[in-house]
Amino acid sequence: MLQVGSRFRRVEPRRRARAFVLGLLAELPRKNCWTIAEQAGDATPDGMQHLLARARWNADGVRDDLRSYVTGQLGDPGAVLVVDETGDLKKGTATVAVQRQYTGTAGRIENAQVAVYLGYAAPAGHALIDRELYLPRSWTGDPARCRAAGIPADVVFATKPQLARRMIERAVTAGVPFAWIAADEAYGDNGPLRAWLEDSQLRYVLAVSCDHRVPAGAGHAIRADSLAARLPRRSWQRLPAGDGARGRRYHDWAWLSISDPRPGHRWLLIRRTQRTGELAFYRCYAPRWVPLAALVKAAGRRWSIVM
Repeated sequence: MLQVGSRFRRVEPRRRARAFVLGLLAELPRKNCWTIAEQAGDATPDGMQHLLARARWNADGVRDDLRSYVTGQLGDPGAVLVVDETGDLKKGTATVAVQRQYTGTAGRIENAQVAVYLGYAAPAGHALIDRELYLPRSWTGDPARCRAAGIPADVVFATKPQLARRMIERAVTAGVPFAWIAADEAYGDNGPLRAWLEDSQLRYVLAVSCDHRVPAGAGHAIRADSLAARLPRRSWQRLPAGDGARGRRYHDWAWLSISDPRPGHRWLLIRRTQRTGELAFYRCYAPRWVPLAALVKAAGRRWSIVM
């Protein structure tokens, strides 16, 4: 709190923010303004609600301070930036960015607010370092609704991959040390995001869907699962992708080079679960050649921050 203290104009919201964070860290059965206020000794949630809705403080500045703190404690040149999203279930239509949309929190379409997060996964630990609220077209296309909710007039629609790019750009500009970028299918299947990462020479291991089409030469493309079905038995290697609750997590892995005239190296990485035979697919890129074990390690590091 000393590090972020200058981001608050007055001492009262700074103290309230400290109490709010302590409430989030407390072992409360439910966490909302009521329970956090009670944890802080307040008779009503008014103070906590004021902090979140009306108090003046520099949220982006706090984000930058948090990122500096996390990288100062956990910074490692081999770390992985992990993009993932999560949703908060909401009632009504007044909460900013709320609409009926899919959220992994419920595993189905619900009335929810969705945000995209950037995590930092390093050998010493992991934490979130950035966030972007996903504002659907149902909001950006309704200026009166945005105005009533206090959304600045210059805010325009951005896809989730575009929000991910913003956060990655901020991390790069801030000099955050990392080796790889990882994300799920919503980002791996997005061609413009992959192209930007490659143009920026940023290494990635991005999950893709089973029907993702991989270039196969002469203008042809083939589904990822069709390629996997053609692999001979000798193509698979058993490698650990990191530590789990029961020790090292071993899977069978295979990889295929993707031909491309542009500089750099591209692969389709395939993971097979030993017990069920279930397959998962990843598009991978690196400016210079790397071994299979490096791709597997990066793919496994993502699991520490999947939300």
